[in-house]
Amino acid sequence: MHHSRLCALVLDCQDGDLASAAEFWSQALGKPIKSTDEEGDGKYATLETAPDELQILLQRVDHPSRVHLDIEADDQDAEADRLEKLGAKRIGFVKRWWVMEAPTGHRFCIVRKQAEEFGPHLNTWE
Repeated sequence: MHHSRLCALVLDCQDGDLASAAEFWSQALGKPIKSTDEEGDGKYATLETAPDELQILLQRVDHPSRVHLDIEADDQDAEADRLEKLGAKRIGFVKRWWVMEAPTGHRFCIVRKQAEEFGPHLNTWE
């Protein structure tokens, strides 16, 4: 048995200026900027959200800008296996998450558990 839930809306930004991107999305979504350099490597910025809301992450990328979702799981491999049975494909393991592709062609990631508590909207899978 494992658990998972939708946890993040990720804005992939091809433009390297994450501070400007964070400023735009902060104003557009009405969420204050939490960090313009989340991990100190210039690749991630975050907006402030409530514990029961999706995290909003901006990520500097080399590919064209797009939006993708993150699913957090307490067993990433079990979640990837479950989603493969539904028709998804594993694209690759990057740092500490699985990049997946849905049968519709949309990319998404399976990330490790993001907070101490999973919070509301938790799924339990056998």
